[in-house]
Order: sequence, then structure tokens, then C-alpha cells
Amino acid sequence: MYFRQFYDDKLAQYAYLIGCQAKGTAVIIDPMRDIDTYIDAAARENLTIVAAADTHIHADYLSGLRAFAEQGVKVYASDEGGEDWRYEWLLNSRDKYDFELLKDGDTFNIGSVTIRAWHTPGHTPEHLSYYITDGEAADEPIGLVTGDFIFAGDVGRPDLLETAAGMEQQMEPSARVLYNSVEQFKTLPEYMQVWPGHGAGSACGKAMSAIPDSTVGYEIRFNNSIRSATSEDDFVSFILDGQPEPPYYFARMKRDNKMGPSLASMPRPVHLTIGALKGLAGREGTVLLDTRERHDFIESHIPGSLLSPLNRQFNTVAGSYIREDEQICLIVEEHRVEEAVRDLYRIGLDKVTGYVTPRDLELYRRQGGRLKSLESVTFDAVKDADEKTRVLDVRGLGEYETSHVEGSIHIPHTRLLPRSEELDRNFHYLVHCQTGVRSSVATAMLRRNGFDVTLVDDDFARYEKEVKLQN
Repeated sequence: MYFRQFYDDKLAQYAYLIGCQAKGTAVIIDPMRDIDTYIDAAARENLTIVAAADTHIHADYLSGLRAFAEQGVKVYASDEGGEDWRYEWLLNSRDKYDFELLKDGDTFNIGSVTIRAWHTPGHTPEHLSYYITDGEAADEPIGLVTGDFIFAGDVGRPDLLETAAGMEQQMEPSARVLYNSVEQFKTLPEYMQVWPGHGAGSACGKAMSAIPDSTVGYEIRFNNSIRSATSEDDFVSFILDGQPEPPYYFARMKRDNKMGPSLASMPRPVHLTIGALKGLAGREGTVLLDTRERHDFIESHIPGSLLSPLNRQFNTVAGSYIREDEQICLIVEEHRVEEAVRDLYRIGLDKVTGYVTPRDLELYRRQGGRLKSLESVTFDAVKDADEKTRVLDVRGLGEYETSHVEGSIHIPHTRLLPRSEELDRNFHYLVHCQTGVRSSVATAMLRRNGFDVTLVDDDFARYEKEVKLQN
């Protein structure tokens, strides 16, 4: 049996290529939208991908299942969870695609490899995990592809249906369903390998390990979420406490993966001239997305541009601050253009039409293009704030509840776009987080949208020691 794990460090997402070398065939589980990555990797191993499967309707990226179906690959998806959790794009294309909807216990084969579906609801109602058996070597599974059910160090969060998709009163019932799935997991052989859908840094859990795989026995012993399941009520209380705020774009991913991701090709933006860049600055419906480091942006940027440094938070920030119908022009280093475009494509931001480099930005300035700096202050400004100033805390809820500036307004930075209407435009806002990283992107976004804002580029922990804070 051939086995390969793929990892995307910005989405902290794992996909799995599992093949039968004797037959030269393979299945890809939980592929992302840019399927060329998997096809090329399989070809290098003399394998052809003949099947693709999803564990569930994903919330953090666009699935590659439909793209594979378009190429004649047979696709497998869940038939569990009820009518509201069907893959609509498959059901509406019965005569177009080769597919099979799986129930608990259903199997399919890739040469000598057997894949068996196990219904593991809780994170989502339709969620499947997949037992993998290498028929050439054994008659029992070697491991389990767990998707967003079991992670190394954590379990899939059961609150996203409510906090991301807006379905009311779903958190606690989902947590109780997840408890039952975890109890079943605890009966599996301890030697069985666990291959999760995400790693550390994903917003799909709160305490995931950076270790790429695990075993059932190890997770039973050391996974705090599983260890909390001493009773159903204890588990529900533990698993719902302290979950991070989901990025704004998660609801759109749920919708698109259910209804069918767009089949648009990956964008090929053109390198814009300085004259074209001058015409884009301030244009309605166009976003200038600046991927430079934040201090470069603070010092000098095109007015109205968004900041999203090309690091592990790039998808989260861009997905939370850019609407799907907006045209995007990147400010990015030449050698990282494809990386940025691919990252945006994976979360359904397809309208990347052009780019310029930081060098172009300097030429823009020399040729009379207008640039501005982002006003920044220390926490001393918070202590000296007048009645026309409000403090906006863009950290997570857990951080805010631990300690915060008395009287401050709290909106997590990943939820700021839809909630910015809660802010009174008659006030000036001092925007802060823990170190200035999240508040930098938040300040740029609010400034673009017409708010009077100043960045607090300072260390909250230092300020916390100096001033007695509200908690």
C-alpha cells in the first residue's frame, strides 16, 4: 500500500493519497480545490487517482471533490446526517458525475486497499471517518482517516454550525452527539493509527498538536478533550469552553462545498504597470491586498489597501476581510505571486486580476503616487484617551475575558467585517490586540472602510503589568 500525507501550513490541513501499487491506482481523501498538486504527486509514483472522497462538508477551504468529478474520477461523499446535509451539487448532477453516497459501514476498494466508512457525527451531522485496510498485508485496518473528528491532541469542535454557519441552538446538541462518537472511538484497538484532517493552527479546534499523526491508544491517554469525557456533561462543558472565533469566511465555505464549488480555473494575474496601479487605487469593488510585513505597511502603503502578510494567517485574514465578488490586486514579491494566488483560490477568492511588487510600489511613489503611513501609538495613548475616543480590542474572547481595558469594545479581528456596523463612526478608535499583529490588519481594514482609527502597536502584557485591568 502506498501512503502519503499532504500538508498546507496556512490552513493547517491534511489530505491523504492512498494507493495500490500493484494496480497503479489511488484514492485522495479530503483534497483541496487545486487538484493538480495531487495528480502530479500520484503520477510521480506511477499511480492514477481513480477515486476521491471527503470526510465531511468542509468549512475552512473549498474541496477538490467536484474538480475531480469533472475529470471523470469517481467521488465518494456522506449520505448520513439527514436531508440538510447532502451534497447538493452531486444530487443535482446524477447523470453527469460518477459518484457514490456512503452510509455507515459501506466500503469501496482501490486495488487491494479497502476503505470503510464510519459515521462519526458531532463536528458535523454527516461526518465520516475512513478505516484503511491494506489487503496485501492484513485483514484488519491499519489506520483511520479521521477528518475533523479526532485530531492529534484534540477533537473537532461542535460549535461551528452555530458560531460560523449561524444555525441557532446547535452547539450543545452537537457536543452531545460528539461525545457518543468519542465513546465509540475509545473502543478501537490502541495500535490503530490516527490520520487527522488538521494540525496546530487550524481554527477547527482549540488545542491541536503539531504532530502529523497519532494512534488511538496515545489519544485515549493524552488527548485532553477525550480525557474530559468522564461523563457526557463534563465533556460538553470542556469542549465548548474556549473555542476560538471562526473566521468570517467559514460560512461561505460551508455553502459552496454543499452547493458546489465554482469550477473556475486558478487565476493568472498580470503584472500591472505603474499607470494601471494609479487607476486602481481607490476604485470601487477592487481590493489592493498588501502582503508585505506589517511594519513596512505601517510605514508606507497605498491609501485604502488591506494588509494581510503572506504568513500562516494569510488565508484567515484575507478570507475574513475580502468579499467574494471583489476584484483583487496583490502587492507581493514576484517569486511569491503563485503562492498567494493559490492560497486565495483555496478559499474561493478567484478574482485576482493583477499584481505589483514592493519595488513597483517604490516606483509608484517616485512617479507621484500617493502613499500614507498608518498612525500608531503605544498603550500610553489608551491611558490618556479622551471622551471622543474608544478602545477596540480585537483579540479572542478568551483573551478578553482574562483581562481587558475597562470600558473597551470587544470584536475579534476575524469577525470585524460583518460587525463593524456596531461601531459608532462619531468616535475615534484605538485598536489593539496582544502584540500589534492582529490589530495591524484590523486597523487597515477599518481605515479602508472609513473609520477614524489608530493602531496600538504595543505589548499588552507589559501594559497589563502597569495598569490594573478589568477581568
